[in-house]
Amino acid sequence: MNESWRWEYQRYDPKVERLVEALGALGNGRFATRGSAPEATADDIHYPATYLAGCYDRLTSTVGGRTVSNEDMVRLPDWTALRYRCLPDGRPPGDWLTPDHPALRHYRVSLDLRGGTLTRRMLFLDGEGRRLGVTHLRLVHMGDPHLAAQRTVFHAYGWRGRIEVTAVLDADVVNAGVERYRALAGRHLLVHRTGVAADGTAWLDCTTAASRIRIGLAVRTSVQPSAAVERTSTATAARQVWVLPIRRGRPVVVVKTAALSTSLDRPRSDPVRSSVEQAGRAPAFPALVASHEAAWRRMWAEGGLRTRGESGRILRLHAFHVLQTLSPHTAELDVGVPARGLHGEAYRGHVFWDELFVLPYLDLHFPETARALLMYRHRRLPAALDAARHSGAVGAMFPWQSGSSGAEETQRLHLNPRSGRWLPDHSHLQRHVGSAVAWNVWQYGLATGDAGFMHGPGAELLLHTAHFWAGAATWDAGLARYRIRGVVGPDEYHDAYPDAATPGIDDNAYTNVTAAWVLGRALDLYEELAPLRRAELLAQLGLDADGLRRWEEVSRRMYVPFHRDVISQFHGYGDLAELDWDGYRARYHDIRRLDRILEAEGDTPNRYQASKQADTLMLGYLFRPAELARLFSRLGYRLDGELWARTVDYYLSRTCHGSTLSSLVHGWVLSRQQGADAWRYCREALLGDITDIQGGTTGEGIHLGAMAGTLDLVERGIVGLEPGADGLRVDPVPLSEIPESEFSLCYLGHRDIRIRFRPGRLGVRVPASLLGPVPLMLPDGRREQVAAGQERWFRLPSA
Repeated sequence: MNESWRWEYQRYDPKVERLVEALGALGNGRFATRGSAPEATADDIHYPATYLAGCYDRLTSTVGGRTVSNEDMVRLPDWTALRYRCLPDGRPPGDWLTPDHPALRHYRVSLDLRGGTLTRRMLFLDGEGRRLGVTHLRLVHMGDPHLAAQRTVFHAYGWRGRIEVTAVLDADVVNAGVERYRALAGRHLLVHRTGVAADGTAWLDCTTAASRIRIGLAVRTSVQPSAAVERTSTATAARQVWVLPIRRGRPVVVVKTAALSTSLDRPRSDPVRSSVEQAGRAPAFPALVASHEAAWRRMWAEGGLRTRGESGRILRLHAFHVLQTLSPHTAELDVGVPARGLHGEAYRGHVFWDELFVLPYLDLHFPETARALLMYRHRRLPAALDAARHSGAVGAMFPWQSGSSGAEETQRLHLNPRSGRWLPDHSHLQRHVGSAVAWNVWQYGLATGDAGFMHGPGAELLLHTAHFWAGAATWDAGLARYRIRGVVGPDEYHDAYPDAATPGIDDNAYTNVTAAWVLGRALDLYEELAPLRRAELLAQLGLDADGLRRWEEVSRRMYVPFHRDVISQFHGYGDLAELDWDGYRARYHDIRRLDRILEAEGDTPNRYQASKQADTLMLGYLFRPAELARLFSRLGYRLDGELWARTVDYYLSRTCHGSTLSSLVHGWVLSRQQGADAWRYCREALLGDITDIQGGTTGEGIHLGAMAGTLDLVERGIVGLEPGADGLRVDPVPLSEIPESEFSLCYLGHRDIRIRFRPGRLGVRVPASLLGPVPLMLPDGRREQVAAGQERWFRLPSA
């Protein structure tokens, strides 16, 4: 790992192969393929898989005597699969060669971030000194979202003979990439057909079991030197076998060009015929590489972040995986933000609140993609309205886990791998996901000025969410405040009070404060609307002027609990027992998943002041200190810098960081207040996936929110660049470990605004256009403008 645009692994280690596969995954926003070796089949070490955005299927399983239904992102067949073995002259055939073969002598995997390709180089040496070099070069095309390709080159050193090569396209796959899910049904692909066309294009046709998504996958395979081919096909697999001469200086080259089509595509067509045609007309491999790299150059120009050193290299890797999951192609799809990318099966490919950490980056770089992801939520607004109605509530109640339909996909049981027990799962009570949707709507509007969206779908999302919060809030005469009861906060560890018969806690501070914020912003947006649009929305909501007055009242009288002169995570949090943190660290060392440890001991985190991840401190992620103080003031509470600093310190010592998002939020909050440990947490956020800090989870899929969040940490957190109603605000936070950065962004229709941040200086270049100047709000209160076609530098106040 020694080049800024390359990510390399220079030896084969089966213990980290799944990590390599996840971090070596290639995608284009429509589908992605894990970076597995073409020689490998799924086992405890390897997990070749391809995933299509929005391709979900539901199966029913029996677990612990209960019938459970789960919707999963479907694992698709491995188009890369290639088997080979040497046939030395006058000798019996050798073994099939794989990275696990004892003849392996050299192994290197190289991910080229600039060009979006994965190269795997291997050298095999048998007992008689014959060497075979193998190089695979793979891409998933960023220009054409239906195509992928792989070129394999074989070199013989010190021998001559033949090599047997088998290209495989096998639809007999199951979802089995997450060990704790393996007791659940995982065979999603049915109704298989396979074949090989006259031109050598192998194809398969299959359909998902319940969602009935039809999938056509075709692979055109060419070999040099040309040779006769033996073709066979069964109900589930198509194989082509070549026996090719090989000797020193005469390499064998095999190119696989894949095309993926489905019944989800627009315009609709026969997926098999379409995939065969696309594979057949795809250009030769060199042309594919050239057009693919050209598409990546554009992506990096719009979405790249440049900063120095190892941090800059990691940030580039994070941007690479964000853009592979959510590219401009995503804007054409009906999909959300999968928490683990298109890189694995953890969380079943579901959409959580992680878009809260992803969309701010997309707003400023790929606003069309951000809009499409918000439209995913809007298209599922009817499901959120139904969910609220069925629970006896009003407005829109968005699910904690969403998939294809917008129904609640959170499982009702989860497995504790430490104890082996299946336990009730109450995380669906995290109603704060609705506030995340509303916050993203508001941020998108500030960044883009897209009145069409804000007055249309955006207003519906924001007002229906506000309606839910106004209905969920109940008046407490004793407190003279509104309260929200029976929820779970971002912490997730506390899903009930100790020994309570029913799940949920009351008055989670993050939930209550963000609910009040949503109500206030909904009223602001309502005032901007045309009279007829107002009347239309009030009719949808079933509200009149009195209903809006209640919104105003709730937005100003929401209860926020306090104890020991800090904000309480929830009502009664301060009454819980203190945990013996030193004792648990001494006994278990890694206590990030403290909930599993306690449950295996017959205990529960519900009894302790111990949090999985940032909860109350999430308020410091969403709102800058001055904004948070104004929000508390609107609620009738005083929140000064000292009280907030005490709150930050209090929860820092009571959080075990069982989520990769936790370090990100703590680093963000500490950076804003220039805390001593800020870089420690920022660094943990940077290293979370590349070092697999959570202990084996990255191999199940990268943490998309944490990756995008680190990019946002630099742009909005450290540079302090944030779209506002009065202009692009700049309020940098000096962090010596990231002293400078450069990136381009979009703002209010302007594209490719170039930002250069240096210690004490900020450069802004606005490209020539017919748009007006870009307004800036500098930290010392200065209002400045940069006209189209102009570049200006500004001095910033010293820390």
